[in-house]
Amino acid sequence: MSDGQKQANGGGADVPAQGGPGAPKGGVYDWFRRGARLLEQGHPAAAEQLLSRAAEAEPHSRSIRETLARAQFSAGLFESALENFRAVALADPTDDYAQFGWGVSAARLGDFETSVEHLALAVAMRPEADHYRAALRQTRATLAARAGAYGPLLPGAPGYSAPPEDGQAG
Repeated sequence: MSDGQKQANGGGADVPAQGGPGAPKGGVYDWFRRGARLLEQGHPAAAEQLLSRAAEAEPHSRSIRETLARAQFSAGLFESALENFRAVALADPTDDYAQFGWGVSAARLGDFETSVEHLALAVAMRPEADHYRAALRQTRATLAARAGAYGPLLPGAPGYSAPPEDGQAG
């Protein structure tokens, strides 16, 4: 068993399934493995259900939290994904993927300042990762566009708001 598997399994001990008739069978490691497999197969919402159960049982497992965050992000649960990526990054600030996940989740929520901060950290840790650099470039371009660096936004452009009419407060 690898270190990541031991960590996901709470150090190697199976936690018996708890709860009522709807509780999944097996222990935490089984839930983690099945959830990761569902995510790989393109079923993030189903994966999120199992991985949430595993994270409740083992809240300090970074591998469970990161996999849960990936499932949440893929399922469009950006706030939850951000919280889990943040927990992993705070537990290990050198985890470039957690920093990346925090950054892209923040961008999806419209917090581009936070996004740039964490994407820049991810790029600094893994400058060879093209997808990290692309996400950082896109987020910086969004911030620059919102600041007017490319000229005024034209009517109909995303983020455009019409100027106030004469005599009205803006």
